[in-house]
Amino acid sequence: MKTSFDLIDLFYISPIIVLFLVSLVPILSKVLNGNKEPSSFFSVFIPVCGGLAAAVLSVGASLYIMGDPNIKSSPLAFSGALIMDGIALWTSFLVSIILCVIILISKENPYTKGKQFSEYIFLLVNSAVGMMIVAWSNDLIVTFIGIEVMSLCLYILIALSNETRHSKEASIKYFILGSFASAIFLYGIALMYGTIGTTYIHEIVQGAREIISINRVFLIGTGMVALGFAFKVSLFPFFNWTPDVYQGSGTPLTTFMATGVKVVSFVAFLRFMTTDILGGVHSEAFITTLQWMAVLTIIVGNVAAILQDDLKRILAYSSVAHSGYLLIGVIVAGADGGQSIGASGVVFYLFAYAIMTLGAFAVVSVLEKDTDTPIKVDDLKGMSSRHPLLALAMCVFMLSLAGIPPTLGFFGKFYLFSAAIAEGFFWLAVWGVVGSVISVYYYLRPLVVMYMSDEAGAGIVDRTPATRFAIVIMALLVILIGLASEPFYMQMQASVLSLY
Repeated sequence: MKTSFDLIDLFYISPIIVLFLVSLVPILSKVLNGNKEPSSFFSVFIPVCGGLAAAVLSVGASLYIMGDPNIKSSPLAFSGALIMDGIALWTSFLVSIILCVIILISKENPYTKGKQFSEYIFLLVNSAVGMMIVAWSNDLIVTFIGIEVMSLCLYILIALSNETRHSKEASIKYFILGSFASAIFLYGIALMYGTIGTTYIHEIVQGAREIISINRVFLIGTGMVALGFAFKVSLFPFFNWTPDVYQGSGTPLTTFMATGVKVVSFVAFLRFMTTDILGGVHSEAFITTLQWMAVLTIIVGNVAAILQDDLKRILAYSSVAHSGYLLIGVIVAGADGGQSIGASGVVFYLFAYAIMTLGAFAVVSVLEKDTDTPIKVDDLKGMSSRHPLLALAMCVFMLSLAGIPPTLGFFGKFYLFSAAIAEGFFWLAVWGVVGSVISVYYYLRPLVVMYMSDEAGAGIVDRTPATRFAIVIMALLVILIGLASEPFYMQMQASVLSLY
């Protein structure tokens, strides 16, 4: 393992450096301008350009690594604490794009626009920095640090909302439960370190199978770390915070949590599962527990979504159900022989899920006129006649989330469930399909209301060009990438091979 600092390390983490420097621009501009909010050039344009630059640098690092014949495996940075493999670079690219979309939505949303927007952008961008640290981490301690940077920014961001009651409640709930989960996660790391003597993931791989077979303390530590991840990705029974926090937060922040937080948390969970912890004698109960968690997450998430009328709560429980689907892929990736196909399915599904969810929440955002009126399903009535393009985009997102072909969501589920079948997890694949069938009911409800009702629902906020632009782009990506899904999947599969 490389133990010395190299200048190339700075190139690898250049997306983080760019984002941090960009985060300072709006808040410094505000301080130097007599505490007056800066123009959109400083608070929106420069941060968005910084996000795009971070995405370009992520692609550049990937091309550099693939083009250098002297690099035989995924390079490590900063004494092995960070790893620049295909999954890390795909994830940093996706987080950068998510950040750009969230900034555009935030400027036009009643929950987040207005005073303190500079502070909002500073915290938002630094939360994305934490996300990238989590995605690149090759050390469980660094993973914990990244999670805390990401989470602490979000706790404050939720409380900064212009809405005065529900946002404070959501912030407190997220803070208390998040702190509890972080404590469990950190204690699990301590137990693992006490038995194996390292927190580096690639070193844990070398001895996890033998140690977990003979050492119950290591097994308990493994279980506690898994519980910490289970909270972050909203797995059963640790999902109860999700609908309340998602509903109480401003819609841009809800979107950020539902996409960015979930993406990097699952990537970190995936790395943890590649440590061969499922190969030991005592791990049979562990993998059985994970399988039941996946099934119950799918069932509870989809059934609870049927009972909701609030669009944000529907999408929140939908997010819970999608965590169950993703856990299937994580389980496959942790099993013998299924690493490559399982990890590829997870990465592709995360990419698809992020695009679909960004678009769906963006539609909710353009419906919000104030912070006091939640958006119900009935508020979509008559949208097809009054705003046909937005209605069509919402239709695309809902069908894709339900897994209807030929959308991106269908192929995401296809690759994920195919991986489960290929590795013998037939019953997980069956429950995944059953959950998808159940979800069709609540995903079709907005479509029925939009296209089969002549009544007038909530009007669209007029001055939201950036949000509408993002909606159109996301809808096109859902269709176009869905139609050309195989090349994307093959590229991701080639990228994740570096993990193994």
